[in-house]
Amino acid sequence: MQSIATLDDLYRGLDALCALDPRLAGVRALAGEVPLRRSQPGFHSLASIIVAQQVSRASADAIFGRLTRLLDPLTADAVLEADETLFREAGLSRPKQRGLRAAAHAVADGLDLCRLCYLEAEEAIAALTAVPGIGPWTAQCYLLFAGGHPDIFPARDVALQSAVGNALGILPRPREKALLELAESWSPWRSVAARLFWAYYRELKGRDAAPPA
Repeated sequence: MQSIATLDDLYRGLDALCALDPRLAGVRALAGEVPLRRSQPGFHSLASIIVAQQVSRASADAIFGRLTRLLDPLTADAVLEADETLFREAGLSRPKQRGLRAAAHAVADGLDLCRLCYLEAEEAIAALTAVPGIGPWTAQCYLLFAGGHPDIFPARDVALQSAVGNALGILPRPREKALLELAESWSPWRSVAARLFWAYYRELKGRDAAPPA
């Protein structure tokens, strides 16, 4: 498995994508800078994605900023020791509190978030989604950003659906199943395609919708 670890890896993937699907050359020209978006594997990275579930990027950044100030360092043990008042002060909803605690319990019980990054995507996603509160989108984004997996496309992401629909003239925007089928043609570089369309969305809407990394 070729990890997306450096900008050279990313640019090689973008070149390969444009060769696979010439329509993406125009998307690339409009997308501007396509960030690498890599984070260190571990609980801190997973927690940031859990916080980002179903909220805007701006809201996620604000909430996670408060959480990391209140829990420094942000570790599984710190989450397990914290009380509900701290989470409320950070602005975490009850579902996010439950998700963070479930992830922290899983780590305390032996879930190795670093080792998961070296597994095949399907196996790693299955291990992560076995944790209550972690769905496919969260697992995919963790492996994409923290693990550098090259061939993951979080088709449930509304910003990606909107970006692909706008860029390729698909109306109404493709939903998860249709987008998954479309993204098959971008394999084995689907993670690079996700980065490309998040960058395109940023230029289209004037705001960043990619999960924090």
